[in-house]
Amino acid sequence: MSSLSSQRGEGSTEVVLVRHGKTSLNTSRVIQGQMDPELNEAGRQQALMVARRLSREAKPAAVYSSDLKRAAETAQMIATACGVPDLVLDGALRDRHMGDLQGMRVDDFSAGQPTLFEALKSYKRKQEIPGGGETLDQLSQRCVSCLNTIAEKHKGGRVIVVSHGAVIEEICIHADPTSSVREKIGNTSISIIHISGDNRHWILDKFGDVGHLNVDGLQQNASGANVASA
Repeated sequence: MSSLSSQRGEGSTEVVLVRHGKTSLNTSRVIQGQMDPELNEAGRQQALMVARRLSREAKPAAVYSSDLKRAAETAQMIATACGVPDLVLDGALRDRHMGDLQGMRVDDFSAGQPTLFEALKSYKRKQEIPGGGETLDQLSQRCVSCLNTIAEKHKGGRVIVVSHGAVIEEICIHADPTSSVREKIGNTSISIIHISGDNRHWILDKFGDVGHLNVDGLQQNASGANVASA
């Protein structure tokens, strides 16, 4: 069996994926989608912890982020801690658009629209969402294309990408369709993939690492990804 390093290929880009810190809507179990709340205090503490951790690792060539506030604020803390002067915001890294479900509490949604709720929880690839929400296939196409572009710009380097639970799940599943990543991408968790520079072959290294939160007992504040995560 070949080692991970031998599978990566020449010019492989290491992509460190970080989910944003917690928001008040995460705490309230509100479906955020592309709504734009800021981090709450717990989320800022989480962002500080993951920034400190990443600052002790190899310096990234660049830090990219969704342009939504909760991700951009997390990413700015990381960029500052890692000594990266320019943060790149990209709307293609936004979370899944949840259509008419955005702003609904998960409990209200599950009770009021049980059929659609179960369809979403079963992760059907082509399940449509009323109000112009994205299917998983549409979300995957958007974020995979974005990461391929980033990897092409930074062949052989290391980059940090701050995004949202559903986006990171789709990226990990694209890299390894057999992975058990669903609902395991907590706030400020770290996942790592490698994208080969010669054939765009993706390899999943790890996902959902929140070891940095254990230091100050903050792991209880990291929520797993689900219908409400963003």
